[in-house]
Amino acid sequence: MTTRTVDTTQELAAFLRTRRERLDPEDFGLPSRRQHRRTPGLRREEVAELAGVSIDYIVRLEQARGLRPSVDVVEALAGALRLAPDERAYLFNLTQQRPRNAGKPATAAAPPLAGLVADLSPLPAMLMNHRYDILAWNGEMALLLLLDFDTLPPSQRNAMWLCLMHPEMREFYVDRERVVREGIAHLRAAWAAHPEDQVLTDRIADFTTRDEDFARLWAERDIKVNGRGRKLLRHPDAGEIAVHFEVLVPLEDPDQRLVIYRAADDGSQAALDRLFAR
Repeated sequence: MTTRTVDTTQELAAFLRTRRERLDPEDFGLPSRRQHRRTPGLRREEVAELAGVSIDYIVRLEQARGLRPSVDVVEALAGALRLAPDERAYLFNLTQQRPRNAGKPATAAAPPLAGLVADLSPLPAMLMNHRYDILAWNGEMALLLLLDFDTLPPSQRNAMWLCLMHPEMREFYVDRERVVREGIAHLRAAWAAHPEDQVLTDRIADFTTRDEDFARLWAERDIKVNGRGRKLLRHPDAGEIAVHFEVLVPLEDPDQRLVIYRAADDGSQAALDRLFAR
């Protein structure tokens, strides 16, 4: 058997049938009446009642008759069928809809990722969420940025806040205009992807009010998600250091972003070696 290009209407129909048929009526407080059931699992009318839609609607979906469920219906079907998170995401992809709430933003580092950040030494590394909140970091990152993150209140452990508001960080990047511009372009993409995140919306409003550069660049509406790049740092002890950065998104924790810095040239590597040796 060969698998052809996905026909989303047919795949949606088959997926809904298989998810319905695997369910045990007794788990829903329904009598099994197995001797009266010609197919396993829940009946279509039972799924329809659980999802709050008509039986005809379920029939048409399972017969691949070209329906495109709304976000509310997809949410209701996912709940009625007790879909696991990966299955729920698959259902949204098949219906070409996007969940209204993709999940609460990470406010603490997942323990395995925090351990990974520490294990990446001597490479400077940190963990952030989509807001640029810094959730974990290793000693090399603290030394490179000259910041003891533990002494900062949580509201200030944010890469964009530090770049805009922290007095020692304002001159830290040699090409500050580009760094801020790219950071804002990334932040705007995150803002659109998380419209329910009021904390992020409030933070952007605060930046716009307090920083003229941010307000000017935000109004340009540039969009760019930076997964890798180069920065030139002006370190007071080690001099200028060029670094490459890489941003990785873990499958298990997609709201957390692992950021790793590496020296971009031999001179920068020597500067980092001297800095970390001290």
